Amino acid sequence: MPLEWAQYFEYPRYPLSVPALEAGVEAKRHRVAIIGAGPIGLTLALELAGYGIASLVLETDDSVCLGSRATCISRRSLEILTRVGAERQFLAKGLGWTGGRSFYRNTEVFQLQMGHDENQKFPPMINLQQCYTEKFLLDAVEARPDLIEVRWQTRVEDVAVREEGVRLAIETTAGAYAIDSDWVVACDGARSVARQALGLKFHGTQYEGRYVIVDIELKSDYPTERRAWFDPPSNPGSTLLMHKQPDNIWRMDYQLRDDEDPDEAVKPENVIPRVASHLQMIGERDDWRPVWISMYKANALTLERYRHGRVILAGDAAHLVPIFGVRGMNSGIDDSGNLGWKLAFVVKGWASAALLDTYSEERVFAARENLRYSMRSTEFMAPPSHAFEVMREAVLSLAAKHEWIRTLINPRQTSAIAFLDSRLNAFPECSKEFGAGPRPGEILPECPITLRGGATAFITDLLGAHFTVLYFTEAGEGAADLLRLSQRLEQGPVPFAWRTISRRLDPSAHAGDHTGRLFGIYGAQPGTLYLVRPDGHVMGRWREANGVELESALERALRL
Repeated sequence: MPLEWAQYFEYPRYPLSVPALEAGVEAKRHRVAIIGAGPIGLTLALELAGYGIASLVLETDDSVCLGSRATCISRRSLEILTRVGAERQFLAKGLGWTGGRSFYRNTEVFQLQMGHDENQKFPPMINLQQCYTEKFLLDAVEARPDLIEVRWQTRVEDVAVREEGVRLAIETTAGAYAIDSDWVVACDGARSVARQALGLKFHGTQYEGRYVIVDIELKSDYPTERRAWFDPPSNPGSTLLMHKQPDNIWRMDYQLRDDEDPDEAVKPENVIPRVASHLQMIGERDDWRPVWISMYKANALTLERYRHGRVILAGDAAHLVPIFGVRGMNSGIDDSGNLGWKLAFVVKGWASAALLDTYSEERVFAARENLRYSMRSTEFMAPPSHAFEVMREAVLSLAAKHEWIRTLINPRQTSAIAFLDSRLNAFPECSKEFGAGPRPGEILPECPITLRGGATAFITDLLGAHFTVLYFTEAGEGAADLLRLSQRLEQGPVPFAWRTISRRLDPSAHAGDHTGRLFGIYGAQPGTLYLVRPDGHVMGRWREANGVELESALERALRL
């Protein structure tokens, strides 16, 4: 049965363009070349554009990806997408959700509830097909033609590191040529050309279990939540996941048994009966049709370093994370958020190239944390041995009657990683004076605020493409010496913003704590100061502001 592939989405087609050449080399030398126009590469290009850094994005295909692929976008990713000015379409189209249900056969054994309260700006997760994710990012990219060029149907064949930069060997239907760039960031996925050209090897675990992924079009009023079935009557011996997506598209993932041929398993005549059986089991009676089918194999792998001279790797080119817990694309977007400001500061000459080593250190640590959690979920979802299978069956059998064991079924959804041991963290001894609030290395907890002028916003709205000081006062702008320091820092070459937050609403402060919750969440008192990195991680905090130590923290970060 032929599929009517993804007719709910109109795929744009982008033409090939070839630049002016001199002896087979592009005449223009680039500051940053990004390999891959997926979510990670496009997010990075937008991050760099926020600092006025031009980039060239190279993409082999002529359109966005086919199908749902990475369909869950985390709160942390939404914060990063907001920083690069791309969040509006995501929030308008995506389906927000806060929890889910797990079933053993046909009995509910676990309810997932992700953290969500009145302080939050975004839901914990939204569901959105990756084709939309890439199109929405491209819309934001196309609004910056002065700083971002996407070159389609352009395959990178080789990456050669030179003393003065990097040369890329390019292949197109119009012929081959070379590109020279000061820096290259490889966001070209699991089969990364850059990783192979540099001879870099993944380390970790490759799982044997395989999953069929199928998008179906189905009109259903069932709410947006994650549903998982273990050994369902509809597909005995399998595990099955189901997610609602926009446009009446439902994403289903089901595990193949060891004796099934994966090539045969993805044929529509074999997929359709299994999907139909499950829909009948859960009471879905409306007509449906498949619109996309693919295959997935879980890998838990990472490189040991993500920076190799002037070549940097991000996303699946640097690490492969199992889908369980939706850490794949989300961790890649976080890579771009971490790398963007650091690379921009180095290119601009505001920081030494050693700052880029902290990208590698922090994001390798994040990958290992993500792998640690996702491997637990993977081993539960798809037991790698008979012993794991016996353990899982015992947990699932007991969970219906014993609440204490249900936490073992928790899929451990993605969350922001804290870099508590980062070299960028400043004056940790000062942080010990706090009884609450984010520690150096953690991201800011959200809370509503009132901006100067009366508009309601959130604490993360005060952040941007700059270092940010959050200075807490009873009312007004605070001490005169700190006011002079803030003016000097804001007038300096390095992007910097000083934001005063008053306990009471005060027209001279940038924001006010109208809910009365912010000071408590941050463990703050009048005179407290937080220094926040451009990617939203706290770099240092002082119960009583210390201008000398603040300047020292900034200088140290820029001159590692």
